Amino acid sequence: MWDPGQYQRYADERGRSFLELLARVGAEDPRYVVDLGCGPGNLTATLLTRWPDAAVEGVDSSPEMIEAARAHAVPGRLGFSLGDLRDWRPPRQADVIVANAVLQWIPEHRDLLPRLVAMLAPAGWLAFQVPGNYGAPDHVILHELCESPRWRERLGGVPRPDVAEPEEYVERITGLGCAVDAWETTYLHLLTGDDPVLEWMRGTALRPVFAALDRTEREEFVAEYAERLRAAFPSRWYGTVLRFRRVFVVVRAGA
Repeated sequence: MWDPGQYQRYADERGRSFLELLARVGAEDPRYVVDLGCGPGNLTATLLTRWPDAAVEGVDSSPEMIEAARAHAVPGRLGFSLGDLRDWRPPRQADVIVANAVLQWIPEHRDLLPRLVAMLAPAGWLAFQVPGNYGAPDHVILHELCESPRWRERLGGVPRPDVAEPEEYVERITGLGCAVDAWETTYLHLLTGDDPVLEWMRGTALRPVFAALDRTEREEFVAEYAERLRAAFPSRWYGTVLRFRRVFVVVRAGA
């Protein structure tokens, strides 16, 4: 279960990559724009500002996220629907498809790329971004803890997000006859408050862990995880720095 409120605690930091991804999409006058994995809809709503004449649709597999997103709906212009990216089909070809920070949750997402490209109108655009930080201390510690003797039986099978390196995405997409623009950025997020890296992780990576534990177990796990995070991410007088690498890919279909 997704918690829209927890996810948006760091809305500015999470939203920055969405805006930087869209800045490289050159569509001038799209008629139909889709945001796959739209989350709470606050970023989807910015697509109306970018393309005021487009019909925009946000799709997400989380009922909680879609419920929150519908607060942003604009009749006839911006709508939201429940759907799983793995089997979702657009009602017509899309001029722009955005998939921001969602593909990492689908282990087979590399094999979905041809289908996503096939959903595009001629000369349409596909833009996606995935975290590239699963070798960072916050994720390494999380994985080590899940595989520790105390938690292995309950958490050893919890799926881990999976992404490719930029070069693999480039190879796969050029093989589909598309133009591709790929890059990576490492952000230095300055977080404040108590255990800020833990609070960041609560919004995303800890979600499947919490789903596998009862309330007492969650409290025990969080206490141990928080202690390790404090050692890995020491608090300074100005806050706590979280390094976050992201991979961006913008695709232009053939005419």
